[in-house]
Amino acid sequence: MDKPSNAPLSGLPAWIRHPHAGALAAGALAACGFQPLAWWPLTIIAIAWLIELVDRAPRAKQAFFLGWLFGLSHFTIGNNWIATAFTYQAEMPAWLGGIAVVLLSLYLALYPALAALGAWLLAHKLRGPGTGLRLDPPGGRGGLGLALAGCWIGAEWLRAWVFTGFAWNPLGVALLGPYSGQGLAVLAPWIGTYGLSGLLVVIAAAVRTLAREVLFASGRNRLGWAAALTALVAGVTLQMALSPGYLARHEGQIRFTLIQPDLRQETLDDPRNYEAHFIKMARLTIPQNRGDRRVVFWPESGLVDYLRDGYPEYFYRQMTYAADPVLARERIGQVIGSYSLLLTGAVDLVVKDREVLAARNSVTAIDWRGSILAGYSKAHLVPYGEYLALRWLLEPLGARRLVAGALDFWPGPGPRTYDFGAWGKAGIQICYEIIFSGEVVDRAQRPDYIFNPSNDGWFGSWGPPQHLAQARLRAVEEGLPVLRSTTTGISAVIDADGIVREFLPAHVAGRIDGRIPPAHEPTLFARYGNVLPLAFAVLLLAASMVARKRRKPYRGL
Repeated sequence: MDKPSNAPLSGLPAWIRHPHAGALAAGALAACGFQPLAWWPLTIIAIAWLIELVDRAPRAKQAFFLGWLFGLSHFTIGNNWIATAFTYQAEMPAWLGGIAVVLLSLYLALYPALAALGAWLLAHKLRGPGTGLRLDPPGGRGGLGLALAGCWIGAEWLRAWVFTGFAWNPLGVALLGPYSGQGLAVLAPWIGTYGLSGLLVVIAAAVRTLAREVLFASGRNRLGWAAALTALVAGVTLQMALSPGYLARHEGQIRFTLIQPDLRQETLDDPRNYEAHFIKMARLTIPQNRGDRRVVFWPESGLVDYLRDGYPEYFYRQMTYAADPVLARERIGQVIGSYSLLLTGAVDLVVKDREVLAARNSVTAIDWRGSILAGYSKAHLVPYGEYLALRWLLEPLGARRLVAGALDFWPGPGPRTYDFGAWGKAGIQICYEIIFSGEVVDRAQRPDYIFNPSNDGWFGSWGPPQHLAQARLRAVEEGLPVLRSTTTGISAVIDADGIVREFLPAHVAGRIDGRIPPAHEPTLFARYGNVLPLAFAVLLLAASMVARKRRKPYRGL
């Protein structure tokens, strides 16, 4: 029986050479490729390390466990910002936040585990009639890297919708370039974000294969493999660092004002601050020229007034200005100025027979006359943030929702496009919704831009830049500009190439004025959505089968 060589690992400390410790270390290292660190080479190295570990696994259950350990540390590090949210509520102890992150990671780790298991099985040759099943011995498993890439795409797609989905930080986000560039995300219009994740695994597999050839080859062969490895690393590095000046910087026709009021989370839900917060937003909104036709963007959670009629009176009395929603709307109309339209985060109530049943996290469109033109309700709600799943079980145990208030939020119907005439066609995705690849646009009526209001003040220093990165990927995939207005940052104007045209850093109050960047023609992804990355996954799996049939010990992707 062939046994894998330990030569490449023999110089490492014993605790790293142990496969379980190695998988945990690789998972943590891979998370460093996400914002705010953006150390993407470490993600590629970590995935190459994971491929090595899975290739050495003698049985399927070991491969599954290695993938699960990788995922456990990967998601614990990458999602550490969730723990910060627990410091802004009084219903549960703050220390529970760290436990919540680990508990979530215990579940999310199943997806890398399934990818590792699927790749391990596919990289073996199954043969023999009936139950006489035989697996090839360890070593020489051609096509493992390609199989892992295909399985990883499938696993991330599953993670985005099972149990309502948690699509945060797909691996492909690490391939997004700096604010002024696209990186390898330039391919997102053809393969989508999940396809980028598969591409990263392919790159990692190629790095591992070339590195092994360099280690085992001799003489001129070693120099040739070293040159190939150098060329691969240089090519990926150049593309990741490229600031594509060749991309057109056309300006659109629709004027806008986008504000970031810097309303800190610790003061946001205190009624004593409601009026001061409104005044702060109003001052940031004052038109520069009277009579300018413009769209004004306000963030999620900034406006607390109930703007619609028909609610019980006591709901209106706790708000900033008046018990009359008509007066509240008229005041907003005066603030934004003549011929302007405001898109603002708001809370709507679900009322039946004068009984309030639930709330909706909404965006309301109000014109300068104080008239409501449209309302959009968030469809992808945050479990345990905006509603308490399994309330019958968890509430008696002391669990509470993170968002203040006694009412659970109910979901809306999904992506919608609102035609506001001279103010353009707006698609709306509130906060967390923007992370769901392929689920942000009404494909029957394509918008001119996507408005993404958010309150990222919950999420420390790691959450906001990760959120912005995922919004940029939606812009690249769909070929649409994305405008983000947040309470504390990072607010940004993102063009249809995913380039950040302007931004306001965290904890800085300010405004951005300009013209909304134009949309591109519908991309391939805009037409076919996640069919594309899934087709790419099938192609990778087919390639892995071919590579398996032509395998040599530890050579080939």
